[in-house]
Amino acid sequence: MGTNDSHDYAISRRRLMQGATTMGLIGATGLASGDTKRSNTQVVEGAPESPTLSITERLEDRRYVTSGTRAYIAGIQTGRFPAMGWHIGGEMEGVWSPPLKLLDGIWFEVNGESVGPATEFTRGYGFVKMDLPTSSGISLERTEFVPDDERVALIGLHFTAEENTTIEIAAEAHSELTTAYPWSDTDPSQTEFNLEDEGEFDGERLVFRSGGTPPIENAGQRDWAAAVGATLEPVGGEAGEDFRGPQDEWETYDPNAGEDEDAELADGSKFERHDNSVFGRGTGGRLEYELEVSAGETQTIWFAVAGSESGADPAIEACEAALSDPEEALSVKIEERLERYERTRLNLPGNRRLEEAIDWTKQNLSDLVQESRDLQIRVTNAGENYPEPSGTVDRARFVGAGYPDFPWLFAVDGEYTTFASVALGQFEPIKEHMRALYEISEVANEGSGKVVHEVITDGSVYYGANDDPGNTDETAKFPSAVATIWRWSGDDAFRDELYDFARRNMEYLLAEFGGDEGWPVGEGNVEREGMGERVIDNAVYTIRGLYDLADMAVSKGDDETVAWATERADEMLDEFNQTWWVPEAPSYADSLDDEDDTPLYHRHWIGLTPFEIQLPEFGDDDRELGITGDVDADSALSLRETECFGGIGSPEDDLEGEWNIGLYHTGAPGCEREEYDYSEDHTERNIYTLNTAIMAISEGNYGRLGNDKQGRFIDANASLQLPEPDEIPGAMPEVVPSPEYGRSINQPFTDRLMALQAWGSYGTVWPVVGQQLGVRPDMGRGRLEITPQVPPKESQIGAENVRVGDGSIDVQAQAGDGTYSTTVCADADVSLKHLIVGHTIPEDIEIVSVALDGEDADCEVRKTNRGWEVVTEADPDGERTLVVETSR
Repeated sequence: MGTNDSHDYAISRRRLMQGATTMGLIGATGLASGDTKRSNTQVVEGAPESPTLSITERLEDRRYVTSGTRAYIAGIQTGRFPAMGWHIGGEMEGVWSPPLKLLDGIWFEVNGESVGPATEFTRGYGFVKMDLPTSSGISLERTEFVPDDERVALIGLHFTAEENTTIEIAAEAHSELTTAYPWSDTDPSQTEFNLEDEGEFDGERLVFRSGGTPPIENAGQRDWAAAVGATLEPVGGEAGEDFRGPQDEWETYDPNAGEDEDAELADGSKFERHDNSVFGRGTGGRLEYELEVSAGETQTIWFAVAGSESGADPAIEACEAALSDPEEALSVKIEERLERYERTRLNLPGNRRLEEAIDWTKQNLSDLVQESRDLQIRVTNAGENYPEPSGTVDRARFVGAGYPDFPWLFAVDGEYTTFASVALGQFEPIKEHMRALYEISEVANEGSGKVVHEVITDGSVYYGANDDPGNTDETAKFPSAVATIWRWSGDDAFRDELYDFARRNMEYLLAEFGGDEGWPVGEGNVEREGMGERVIDNAVYTIRGLYDLADMAVSKGDDETVAWATERADEMLDEFNQTWWVPEAPSYADSLDDEDDTPLYHRHWIGLTPFEIQLPEFGDDDRELGITGDVDADSALSLRETECFGGIGSPEDDLEGEWNIGLYHTGAPGCEREEYDYSEDHTERNIYTLNTAIMAISEGNYGRLGNDKQGRFIDANASLQLPEPDEIPGAMPEVVPSPEYGRSINQPFTDRLMALQAWGSYGTVWPVVGQQLGVRPDMGRGRLEITPQVPPKESQIGAENVRVGDGSIDVQAQAGDGTYSTTVCADADVSLKHLIVGHTIPEDIEIVSVALDGEDADCEVRKTNRGWEVVTEADPDGERTLVVETSR
């Protein structure tokens, strides 16, 4: 998603990060008080219990999302829907069924009074719940969820009365029928694209429609609709321009007007709230009901919001179907989410918070799965054009990048998220993600092999077409993502489906971006002033991409591809350190000078990518974790641990508070061994969960698992989820409390970065499963290796039900008093030809004995960047235990 690029944040995620350095208008004020409350909750009768997280502090300042694969709701945790987001300024909140926005919001009245803001917000597996204020002896709760595969969202109001009573209930809804693209500042913009909505009360429900054709070349005719109904028959209703609940009095948001410094803010609020935006063309309506409730009884009325691009009838039908049995649909939703919870059940006795955070990561990635249909693939060249569609894609399902401004398809986000997805057993969504990238790229880029960067849910390709410069890294990473999924799933059909495209990825990259000096050119993850055309992350991911392509080629018997891919990768790897290493720091350069190839050192996070990657093993080659060879990797990683590059450090004088202990986007000078002539100060003290993830994995590849090393950076991301969330309990956001950005909860809703982001999960899940537990599947070849490394000060770690191939494995690793043991048990569905069991021990100790299942065993001792890996082959059937005894 290009989080680290240097353009206007209000335009695109690819063009975001420079804006973030100037967004820190309000300093962090310390983390919010009050831990999250944990419990197991049965949200409706008959539904399974779900783990839940509840919070009561600053609900009016916290966003939330609840989602299904074809719709979602975005608002704030009091149950309101203020203007939110910046892609379409002030319009990213509400009820959506991608690519359509349906409603700005929905609000409720009880006995003539507006339902007050929630006093407690609860997040469960696949749903959210709000405790609402009690009024006249009536207690009230609100439940929201979105069934998967349906274009509908459901909201339940649960009433409990102290005595027999008749409750008058009203719902007000305000439509906004538009699509996720165009944006505020594209050409065309939402100003020209959005048309007026019309609304009616048809006696049973509210029906909103938007028809006609915008005055824009190549815009199609529309017949969009939304329907709002309930499980009760209404006793009245009407449609009109207003009907925005308690938000009627809020000012309209104009992204070009700036904040009103003289605005009267709510008690304790740090920013102004708005309702609707200048792009809004919606209308409203009201539904009225009566509900009989007996003393001590709980009654529920369910509301449904459904949408369609094909007129009102499909929306009405979806609304009615959803209201036929909402509680059963909610039970199914929770059961499906509990099944995902059961995958990769970790046991981390020394870090229960991390264990729980990863359990919630399973739900985060599930919440981000979205699907869109009938995508009109249109190359916009970063929002400058609106041509005729190049073609259509019938269906795209993917792991969205983040809510609320990036719930669509990105290449780079999916490629990083691949590692967390496979390690958590969520094979299917990430497979679909790669298929969607492939199908859309083929249409948009006419079969060139280039991978698109960003695709909105209507099919608009914002960036990543053939004519767009760069996003070189995303094309290079695609073969690695495919190879990783294949190794974990063992799905040869998936490999075969995408193999030709992966091969063309690397052919295109080398032909179009290969560069005169052998290093790929073009924009990568970071675009900043002073950088050369050849950047280090493009070089690193190209090397890995070539080797991963070659690995798949070996499995397919494609000797020609094996030969050219490995030859080019070998050449680059042989020259890598000589070209990119800056011993004065010590660190790798960020880019090369365009004129004379001098390494340019600017301290961006991408300098860690040589430490982050893992190359595949195939043929006679043993490949290391990381590609650093004989350089001083420990000193380079230690440099990144200093206050110049992140952590609490020393905030600027005008910003007070604590900051997250993760990694800055760009470090500051002052901690290097000596000065380097080709270095510039581009300090950017913003901490992104992706940057911290890259650091955590880099530490792990070099065996640096201590609490002040990998442990610090894993916990930096996990601490955003629990016990005091950044915004959404259990969710990992995009950016964390940082000296320049501040904290999201203190920013206006229209300026914030993502409340829930996918790719930061790379930095918690993969270090535990892929590194500490050492799970290394190669299931396409029927091979599995387990070589753990237990962190210092821990005695044991483990996991159950880790999905590999068609089955799952249990793993346990122990270390203490000079004894290192690994136990592996594969279930009957795991088809293995080779099981390799090992353990990683420090380099400086002597091995006394190695036993497998109580018998002396022959072993191989491999010197790696992690330490000595002691491995032996074992019978793949049943439970196997390796014990390594050492001199201490």
